[in-house]
Amino acid sequence: MSIILAITGWTLFVLGIAVGLALDMVGLFGNWIILGVVAIAWALTGFQHFGVWSLFFMLLLATLGEVLEMLAAGYGASRFGGGRGATISSLVGCIVGAIIATPFFPLVGTLAGAIAGAFIAAVLFELLIANKTPGASLRTGVGAALGRIGGVFAKLAVGIAMLLIAALSY
Repeated sequence: MSIILAITGWTLFVLGIAVGLALDMVGLFGNWIILGVVAIAWALTGFQHFGVWSLFFMLLLATLGEVLEMLAAGYGASRFGGGRGATISSLVGCIVGAIIATPFFPLVGTLAGAIAGAFIAAVLFELLIANKTPGASLRTGVGAALGRIGGVFAKLAVGIAMLLIAALSY
């Protein structure tokens, strides 16, 4: 019976990790799921696998992933010619766009809304506040959208790094 429980437990562990990585790819809280799954496995195995330090480093990485994801749109806007206002606007646009789109398109809407929100907010700021040309404003918006996409990949990379820590501390 214990072999069946072990197989079931580790199967659920792998499924939890897969869900976490999938959520990372749509811009949601996947790294926190990964951290939770590893913490639960640590507790269920009698604290024999993983460990406090690996969980601590995974916690730091999960936090870093959120920060990178959040700042990426602003970085993209600034790299494509936007000023400080466009950077801040794209960050706000990410949040507002994700909130608006998520109920209409669960999972994918969060990422699509965040990308669209970053783009729209950066373009509108550049056009209406900074008085830039439509071409320059669109360029900044594209930078914000690309930055947001890059943020998702950065968050996914952090999730993979968390898995490496878990595997090495097993």
